[in-house]
Amino acid sequence: MRNLLFITVFLFCSFQKSESPSDRSIRVENRVKKSERIIYFFFKAHKDSSGNEKITLHETKISDGKLKSTPFFDRNEVRKGDLIITVIEADGKEGARQLVRDPLNRELEVYEKEGISRHRASLQSAEFNIRFSYADNIQWVKVEKATDSGVQLLFTQKL
Repeated sequence: MRNLLFITVFLFCSFQKSESPSDRSIRVENRVKKSERIIYFFFKAHKDSSGNEKITLHETKISDGKLKSTPFFDRNEVRKGDLIITVIEADGKEGARQLVRDPLNRELEVYEKEGISRHRASLQSAEFNIRFSYADNIQWVKVEKATDSGVQLLFTQKL
């Protein structure tokens, strides 16, 4: 009986598909090239004379590295004034989205004897940056602002 079990296991293992070492290394190299780069977007935001917000893409950098975690975009967390940054792929589909708290109305924490309090600081201009996992098919970046009536498109640029 023990010999029958041994023969069954032996036959099962011998019919499994084996990969050559070169097959495995090719698969790993492709995965590394795709996922171990980060794209950084550096933006400037300012209010014009009429109080409208303007966003400009100041710089884009791509570097080696891997994001330890991918931020989860939750539409329920969006507040009025927040920015939604979206990268768009070559086929027009949204690649990823991230939320940036209102850069021109920053929330500051103040430590006092009574405890921690929060204050809003209204700014005329500000800089902010955001990062995404890089993919070769990212073609566009889009910035939208959350308003009471939905979202307002502020900026779109082809990369």
